[in-house]
Amino acid sequence: MRKTLNLKVFGVAAFLGAGLLLSGCKSTPELTQANALALIQAHYDQLPASGASIAVDDLGMREGITAKYWERKTIYPNKYWADFNLTADGKKAVKLQNGGDVMQWRPDSASDTRYSYVVVTAASNHRKAHDVTDIQDEVLPDGTTGKSASFTESVDLTGVPDPLQGIAHNPGNKLSSKRQAEFVLDGTAWKLKTVI
Repeated sequence: MRKTLNLKVFGVAAFLGAGLLLSGCKSTPELTQANALALIQAHYDQLPASGASIAVDDLGMREGITAKYWERKTIYPNKYWADFNLTADGKKAVKLQNGGDVMQWRPDSASDTRYSYVVVTAASNHRKAHDVTDIQDEVLPDGTTGKSASFTESVDLTGVPDPLQGIAHNPGNKLSSKRQAEFVLDGTAWKLKTVI
């Protein structure tokens, strides 16, 4: 009877010891694409909202005149330089980088179709993250271990009037770009360390 009791006590002790040993070996939680996307978007949502920079080329200038966002004020003797005033509708749709209300159109020649003037949408939005891919283990530049993932960052044109959205989609505008995010383990959860 005493041997049986000793075996039971030994068995319980071994079982508890194995449980303590296994509980000390916690596995690293998985970083899923959905979790990574949520962390990246939360980061963007904490940043101040901003307008989108849009390059207005020759086609965009004509589209802006049709939409009544700007109108020609002055034409210069060379016949291809001009100043355009923002209209009341234009002032609601865009802001000029210099803070004024006159677009100074200065192409190199009458046939220069590559010249563009940068405006900023008056509607302010946060950048959007999507298409998280390539989540992999990394040794980060500071020597810590973590994970990295590629994703696409896009300009959000919500609230931007349709004619200006059309100008934004003209050639020469870049509305999305590939970025890299780095994550580190904070206790038992992943957190975003940086976006590159």
